[in-house]
Amino acid sequence: MTEARTVLVTGGNRGIGYAIAEEFLARGYRVAVTARSGSGPEGSLTVRADVTDAASVDAAFTEIEAAYGPVEVLVANAGITRDTLLMRMSEDDFDSVIDTNLGGSFRVVKRASKGMLKARYGRIVLISSVVGLYGGPGQVNYSSSKAGLVGMARSITRELGGRGITANVVAPGFIETDMTAELPEDTQKQYKASIPAGRFASPSEVAKVVAWIGGEDSGYISGAVIPVDGGLGMGH
Repeated sequence: MTEARTVLVTGGNRGIGYAIAEEFLARGYRVAVTARSGSGPEGSLTVRADVTDAASVDAAFTEIEAAYGPVEVLVANAGITRDTLLMRMSEDDFDSVIDTNLGGSFRVVKRASKGMLKARYGRIVLISSVVGLYGGPGQVNYSSSKAGLVGMARSITRELGGRGITANVVAPGFIETDMTAELPEDTQKQYKASIPAGRFASPSEVAKVVAWIGGEDSGYISGAVIPVDGGLGMGH
């Protein structure tokens, strides 16, 4: 990298997003994160943003551009879950997850694409999930939102692929986070038994893949879905 590029990680205040921000920082990038609360790792710029609100997204980008210049690498990671079985899922349970996970990605990609088109360079990485293609009981809303990111990345690739811009999907499986740590031990054992690798991933294993696909050397990969799931979702 001849000069440090500017990276934005949405939802970079915890879990996978935090690890991704740390990895880009370690590689010498200028890193900004959006968060509704908390902050990104030391050395990153944290801006408040609500990805369900286009005006809030625009204000966050304006703040980042003033500090670091245009966003050249975008990692759309902000997401929520509202897991419940289909028959119990309310309209709001469905709509809010779609609006944050899928709509939020659309809003940040649309805003970032302006600077990328001007620069004729961009890396868009959408953070999906193994359940986006594999499915998950109680996750009709979440898996729909995560599957939608695949169509989004592939359509963006067809629109912007000739302008030096790539759009790819990274689909993590089970990751060692606060959420998985809270699962009962029997449930954790059950999950691990279904994963060929026999273990959960560390957040940094996902972050390293994201940093590579968001880097200089991956310019001829676009519209791809890269699973980081220990083989759980093979063929999906």
